[in-house]
Amino acid sequence: MELAHSLLLNEEALAQITEAKRPVFIFEWLRFLDKVLVAANKVDVKETQKKLVEQLTGLISSAPGPPTRKLLAKNLATLYSIGDTFTVFQTLDKCNDIIKSKDDTAAYLPTKLAAVACIGAFYEKMGRMLGSSFPDTINNLLKALKSAESQGRGEILISLQKVLCGLGGAAASCHRDIYKNARSLLTDRSMAVRCAVAKCLLELQNEAVFMWTTELENVATLCFKALEGSNYGVRVAVSKLLGTVMATALMPKQAAVMRQNVKRATLDEVLELMATGFLRGGSGFLKSGGEMLKGGGSVSREVRVGVTQAYVVFVTTLGGHWLERNFATFLSHVLDLVSHPRATQTHVEAVYSRRCVSFMLRATLGGLLGEKAQIAAGKELCQAISKQMRAVEAVVSDPSGENKAGAADVSASQHVMVCALKELGSLVHSLSTTASPLIQEPSIAWRRLTTQLDRCAERINNLKSSPEAVSGYSFAMAALLGACTSVLWGSPTARLVVSIAEDLLRTAAQNSRLSLQRTQAGWLLLGSLMTLGPSLVRYHLPKMLLLWRNVFPRSVKELEAEKARGDSFTWQVTLEGRAGALCAMRSFVAHCPELLTEDVIRRLMTPIECAMTMLSHVPAIIKVYGAHLKASAAMVRLRLYDILALLPPKTYEGSYSTLLRELVAEFTLTDNSANTTTSLLRSLCHCDDSVLMGSWLQETDHKSIEDQLQPNSASGSGALEHDPSSIYLRVPVGEAVPGPLPLGVSVIDASVALFGVVFPHVSFKHRLQMLDHFAECIKQAKGIRQQAVQLNIFTAVLSALKGLAENKSTLGPEEVRKSALALVMGALDNPNPILRCAAGEALGRMAQVVGEATFIARMAQYSFDKLKSARDVVSRTGHSLALGCLHRYVGGIGSGQHLKTSVSILLALAQDGSSHEVQTWSLHSLALIVDSSGPMYRGYVEPTLSLVLTLLLTVPPSHTEVHQCLGRCLGALITTVGNGATISTIRSSCLVGCAIMQDHSDSLVQAAAISCLQQLHMFAPRHVNLSSLVPCLCVHLSSSHLLLRRAAVACLRQLAQREAKEVCAYAMSLSKRAGDSTASIHLNITETGLEGVLFGMLDRETDRKLCADVHDTLGHMLSSLAVEKLSHWLKLCKDVLAATTEVGSAMAFNTVRDDDDSEKKDAEMDDDIMFTGLGEDDRAKASTVAPRWVTRVFAADCLCRIILLCENANKAHFDLAAARAYRVQNPKGDLLVLHLSDLIRMAFMAATDHSNQLRMAGLQALEDIIKKFAAAPEPEFPGHVILEQYQANVGAALRPAFSPDTPSDITAKACQVCSTWIGSGVVSDLNDLRRVHTLLVSSLDKVQAGKGSSSQLYSESATTMEKLAVLKAWAEVYVVAMKIKKEAESQPDLISLVQPELPSLSRLWLAMLQDYALLTLPAEFSSQLPPEGGAFYTPETIDTARVHYRSSWAPVLHAVALWLSSTGFGAGQEPEEPPPNPTKAPGFFPKGASSAEAPKAFEDLVKDRMHLMLGVSIEFLCFPRAEEPIENVTSCLQGLRTLLDSPCAKTHIAEDQLLAVELLNVLHRLLLTRDPPAVQLQVTAVVQETIKAAVEHLQQQRTKRDKEDEGEKDCPPAALGEGGESGELVPGKSLVFASMELLVFILVRHLPQLNTRVKESPSHAALRPQRLPEESACLVANTVSILAELPSLCTPAGSMTILPTALFLITGVLRETALKSADLSVPMPVSAALQGLKTIITSPLARVESTQTQWTSLVRSSLASVLEYSGPDESRPDMDEVSMLTAITLFLLSASSELVGVTVLQKGCIERFRNALNSSDPTVQTRCYQLLLSVFQHSSRALSAPYIHALAPLMVEKLKAVECSRPGTAGELQAVQEGIRVLENLVAMGEEQNRVQLLALLVPTLISYLLDDNAMTSAPTASSGLHDFALQNLMRIGPLYPGAFKTVIGAAPDLKTRLETAIRADQASSKAREAARLAQPTTQAAPTIKLKTSFF
Repeated sequence: MELAHSLLLNEEALAQITEAKRPVFIFEWLRFLDKVLVAANKVDVKETQKKLVEQLTGLISSAPGPPTRKLLAKNLATLYSIGDTFTVFQTLDKCNDIIKSKDDTAAYLPTKLAAVACIGAFYEKMGRMLGSSFPDTINNLLKALKSAESQGRGEILISLQKVLCGLGGAAASCHRDIYKNARSLLTDRSMAVRCAVAKCLLELQNEAVFMWTTELENVATLCFKALEGSNYGVRVAVSKLLGTVMATALMPKQAAVMRQNVKRATLDEVLELMATGFLRGGSGFLKSGGEMLKGGGSVSREVRVGVTQAYVVFVTTLGGHWLERNFATFLSHVLDLVSHPRATQTHVEAVYSRRCVSFMLRATLGGLLGEKAQIAAGKELCQAISKQMRAVEAVVSDPSGENKAGAADVSASQHVMVCALKELGSLVHSLSTTASPLIQEPSIAWRRLTTQLDRCAERINNLKSSPEAVSGYSFAMAALLGACTSVLWGSPTARLVVSIAEDLLRTAAQNSRLSLQRTQAGWLLLGSLMTLGPSLVRYHLPKMLLLWRNVFPRSVKELEAEKARGDSFTWQVTLEGRAGALCAMRSFVAHCPELLTEDVIRRLMTPIECAMTMLSHVPAIIKVYGAHLKASAAMVRLRLYDILALLPPKTYEGSYSTLLRELVAEFTLTDNSANTTTSLLRSLCHCDDSVLMGSWLQETDHKSIEDQLQPNSASGSGALEHDPSSIYLRVPVGEAVPGPLPLGVSVIDASVALFGVVFPHVSFKHRLQMLDHFAECIKQAKGIRQQAVQLNIFTAVLSALKGLAENKSTLGPEEVRKSALALVMGALDNPNPILRCAAGEALGRMAQVVGEATFIARMAQYSFDKLKSARDVVSRTGHSLALGCLHRYVGGIGSGQHLKTSVSILLALAQDGSSHEVQTWSLHSLALIVDSSGPMYRGYVEPTLSLVLTLLLTVPPSHTEVHQCLGRCLGALITTVGNGATISTIRSSCLVGCAIMQDHSDSLVQAAAISCLQQLHMFAPRHVNLSSLVPCLCVHLSSSHLLLRRAAVACLRQLAQREAKEVCAYAMSLSKRAGDSTASIHLNITETGLEGVLFGMLDRETDRKLCADVHDTLGHMLSSLAVEKLSHWLKLCKDVLAATTEVGSAMAFNTVRDDDDSEKKDAEMDDDIMFTGLGEDDRAKASTVAPRWVTRVFAADCLCRIILLCENANKAHFDLAAARAYRVQNPKGDLLVLHLSDLIRMAFMAATDHSNQLRMAGLQALEDIIKKFAAAPEPEFPGHVILEQYQANVGAALRPAFSPDTPSDITAKACQVCSTWIGSGVVSDLNDLRRVHTLLVSSLDKVQAGKGSSSQLYSESATTMEKLAVLKAWAEVYVVAMKIKKEAESQPDLISLVQPELPSLSRLWLAMLQDYALLTLPAEFSSQLPPEGGAFYTPETIDTARVHYRSSWAPVLHAVALWLSSTGFGAGQEPEEPPPNPTKAPGFFPKGASSAEAPKAFEDLVKDRMHLMLGVSIEFLCFPRAEEPIENVTSCLQGLRTLLDSPCAKTHIAEDQLLAVELLNVLHRLLLTRDPPAVQLQVTAVVQETIKAAVEHLQQQRTKRDKEDEGEKDCPPAALGEGGESGELVPGKSLVFASMELLVFILVRHLPQLNTRVKESPSHAALRPQRLPEESACLVANTVSILAELPSLCTPAGSMTILPTALFLITGVLRETALKSADLSVPMPVSAALQGLKTIITSPLARVESTQTQWTSLVRSSLASVLEYSGPDESRPDMDEVSMLTAITLFLLSASSELVGVTVLQKGCIERFRNALNSSDPTVQTRCYQLLLSVFQHSSRALSAPYIHALAPLMVEKLKAVECSRPGTAGELQAVQEGIRVLENLVAMGEEQNRVQLLALLVPTLISYLLDDNAMTSAPTASSGLHDFALQNLMRIGPLYPGAFKTVIGAAPDLKTRLETAIRADQASSKAREAARLAQPTTQAAPTIKLKTSFF
């Protein structure tokens, strides 16, 4: 392929490759040329031009295929437009000659077509440059057009279109000819030709004025005729032509109007013309005589659907502004269409017409108008409805009945009302809460559903006697109940509905005029009640069961008796009543599955079984009483099937046989003379097969009207009136407004669905009987009826097979299979493609269910044989699909052995050019096989791929299905080949294939190309050229085809995941290129780039999948680009959010009129507006709509995401000073904090919008902004933060959320923001805080008002949510206030704002916690829940309340803990006034006791509250859900810790040891699941408090016992504490054991080296100890200090059990954490470990005799461990010797008695000290001297003597050596000073007689430190410091020991002189020095260890 990439065609290479590959090679060359010509140097092109032209024109006559000729023509045209043009006329003539040629053979056709294509391309590219040659060319083409076959006709028309496009107005002389020749082809046989004509005429009407003036009517008639028998493509093309011509007729293009004086059509004329098509179709106008007036046949559906699309095109072309101005006219016209008798001849036709009109309104009103304009349109709709209402009332109230004409109008007006109301509903639904201005009555603000319900109820009660009122208001109530899943109803509603319904059912029999309506209304209401869900229905279930039982006879006998009674009317009422009851049951089963216990199902089955029995009696009853009962009987069956399908089949297995008889009779049409077909077949067939079913349209924007044209009965005629219950049933997400099909179809659908459910449970014998019966039924029926029966049977069989597969059961023994196989095989060669599809699907599913290789082989073989012999299209298509389906359902492995045969047969069939249908089916099956075979297919990739390419290059483009299947094959091949290595071999072929399909005219083929490229990009991203793909995708974003837009967005989504940056860049480059390319017409890429386009799409698109993909794409772009392009993205969001809902309202036009020139006539004025109004740019503007609320909500969410992304990227985003500094360095840099005012403004705009959803998003954004920026300081005003300047904005954004009519969820969110704002500490001034504080106070008053008073506007659930949010907000504020109070004692702070509310708050908080505690009880304790609900919830709303409680209890718990501990458990805080609702006074009174009884004793109160708090915490901490926010966990732990601070709580938890143990176990479990260090720190704090409490408690007990013991001296006291005499700690009961578990876990988690097992494991590599991070260090320190406390909780024996572990861990921590640090600080864990060792060694245990020996050995081994760890070790160069020495010293000082005389240890200790003295580090020496001093001074001489003897000589030596090397640094000086101090102390300790010898060591050393005068001046500071120090000490020692001193000095005269000289020099120095020296205190002789903590 690489050889093809040259400017001239490489003819040698071409000659060498095989014949088959040449077309691909040529195509590849043309593709390369197409890219390179545009970019090439003009000089190079001109040099090679001659040769190039030769090669290209040569290709024309080489019979090129369709894609090749298209590219060839394009290249030739480009070549001429770039290079010289002088040979262009030769080439043109050559082409014309080819076209004139008389050769009509098939072989010559491609050459002719190529010539035609070239002519088109020339004119399109060069247009008028070709001068006057065009009349000949056009005549030539038109001549050829007359004799051409369909492919030629299509190609010629396309070329003509291009000629017209290129020449523009210049070709005016030929316009008429073209029009005359082309118009007759609008009704051509070939659909592709019709499309081409439509496109050609569309081009023509741009310039040919006559088309939209004189010929306007003819054009319209032509279009109507073209629509008859059309397919979807033709409808789209023709409707575009018709709509555009009509729009142009109304508003001509300026240029054309200027040239000729035209009479413009008026709006009425245009609409009238369109209406003709809608009502009368293509059969001409009224001119044709009288028969039309009599109303002939009905209009063909295709025409009606096409005209509907044309209306939409018409309005869209004129634009949104036009629609706004003319909406009233348009609406009345459109509604008139439905009221016309011709549109509503039968009911189904009427429904179809309504669907069309609804589509027109939805597409124009919903898509073109902004929100403001939509509200205005809504008002118009309301007026239209009330106008109709008035007309109806006039007729109804006319007693004489003279108004005959009126009566006819009433029947028509119902359809008008339906359309108007439906559109109004859709409008309000899409506007959501922004529609509030539409909902006029101010008293009932939007969403106040309860009040509306009450009104309906009231009306029903008042108007009981009017049948219409009863049914109307009951419908309204049912709809309201069904709609309000989002706004949950309260229990009063449920009671109200039940009472009304009961009343209606009870009184139904009293008045025969009303009985039918009352019965229906009663059951309808009960059915809708069930949608409210189990929590509300539960209370009414017994009553419901009773009502259901009473509707049906109790026994068979009663059933029999019933038959004899009654007349036709009572039977009708009875049947309707039973249908209603079954419908209510079905609603119950569907909406309250939780209530379906065994017992309830059993009680439901009684009436259901009775209904089944009754079915068999109904035919007899109908015979007797008349056929009008048929509908009611069918309704009963429908309801019965519906409910049975929802119940488990096991419950009715006794009735299978009767039931199946009914079902089979139903769908085999046994008792049904109509040929009704089911609508389920499409959903049961595989969605990929849609391409085969032709008319079964894929997803398009016109789906809702195109459904009318489907082949099954009443398809697309869904309407509410067919099934009243659909008014309250939920519509599945994303589906259109509900449309139940007519009863006849619904019953068959239900029977088919139920058959699928029951079939897997039936015995094999029955299965066989049914299958045989099916075959018999098909045989019996003839003609159309046979088709219908067969369709139904196949749908049922598919349904059954699907059921079998889902149940994993098999089909049955051989004879069942045989029968099924015969049935299926029979349909594989049925002429109806849908049946063939169904048969193939059934075959595949059968293979799946049978799952035996032999069976599959037999089926495959049968199809093989058929395909080899058959020649007819039908059986070849059917059996080829059968092969595909077999592979699809049994997968590659199961069908592997048939793969080769299948592939070879299908490849052969795919080459059958004579029938493109066979090609389509075989290629489709091939794609299925490739998909299912996976890697096994690799061997066949080559031949398949070359076939695909060959077909792509040769199949005419009009056979779009073939191309679609080729696309499927290519996609499947790419997936099969998959990963990199192999894909590069087929890469170029794949890219060629994709290029051909991308260039195809059909959008589905283009979509297939995109998905192939997407697959390729997934496996081999390098090979996909984004620079050409992205612009192509961007162009498709504005395609009119939904599937193409979907494919483009899905592809962009995938690209944006990896390469968002590149995608955006390429899209932007498109906007720069847009100026010169033709694509600019479609594209709106402006400076906002692709992101802007996608945001715009969100406003237009309604398809859920598409919108979801757009959201994802934007999300991926945001994640990768938002931080670096911050301003761009913030501007995008801001533009979307700031879009007001003003969209060029009609005001702008009226102002012009009231100008000074008001004399101008209106008509003139109109013309002026015409010309000024719609220039091109205006048209572009008119088409965009201000962002709708959904998009604005998305933008607000994006804002929150941007803040989060910035937070993760760089902290400077939230620091103004840093941001400014950063900005100076790189001016282009962008940081979030610089945009803070924009962020606040956006959040403010969103938070104060009309739309509730947007308000929520805005408040969320505001909260995020406050949280993230709260701490950002304001550089200009130190001590302040940036956010302070935005106080007013925050207050203003929050205030509206607290207004009384705001929905609860918004108020709840606003409370959250309030507490965040108050707690953020941004505002310190209390007066400023009051703004927000008052909002919270006002809402607190609302909460205190209790249940009764809050007007029940919202349901209880919403009220619960709001109240809990308020309490949570207050709790958060209180927690922050207490924290501030703790930190700052003085200034007035936040707490003063909370204090006044505390008494009531604390009561409400406790009440809430009590509710929460009860709600978290497991189901089996539900009997303990108070029957009347809790303080803030009612029993019916329990389920929803739980959610609200769950989100708000944690801060409340923390607040209550703070309150309890600060007030000593609420002592003296008893409530002054009794709470508002005495039954709900929680926490203060025992349950059930009223407030009148005496309050509890304080101890009980403490106990209750303690249990409540601990209960809630432990329950939560036991198992916090993974999705729980971590804040809840920390709040809970902080609460516990605070709680345990208070003395009451301490005694409580200490007395109840099991409780403490449980708490610790739960905390341990929490540590296992949650590992943020913050949580672990909290946990250790709680453990510490718990242990402290236990220790204090034990202390009290011991002192108490000691006092008692003084009384009774004799008996030895029983040991207090854990472990008793034996020392055993019982897991589960022992607090110490529980603590140890938890503490060991933390230690091992942070210092895994402590775990001996880890060390012993062979895989363990010794870890070098590393410094712990801050948090871990803190944790370990806490843990160690708790560990050291534990022994004091035990008896001596008990402590011996845990001490080994404790000491092992503490010494281990010492070993692992004692590391040197740069700043010489002692790490926290080290000081904790030292402190712990001290605590343990100095504990009273040392003095207990019974454990003396154990104790001694423990202490000794611990010291031994420390010695071992502190030994010099190369692997640990950074060990902190000081800490280790400190530990050793600690042992020596504290446990001297145990250590005296243990030589081994003594030797070790001395060794360690010696090492330290010899250390090169002065700090180590310093500390060593200090520690030695304390050892030397120890009171026990037995301990200190050995150390003095061993180490003193070394010290003296070291100190003597200083003379030679004087100290250079302060550290070294300090070391020397400390050493001297030790010596001095030794002197002091010595006996008198040894004093001289000791001084003889000290004094000379000191004197040797003195400097002489000369040295003094130049000495460094440290050295002179040493001199001063020595001198001072000498001056001090002299007087202390005068005798000895003299002796020493006297012995050495040189010493004496040195000393004297020094003293003289010193005295001679200045007075200042003297004074300074005097001020220095004398150094004391005590040890001066400066540790953080004093250990000694």
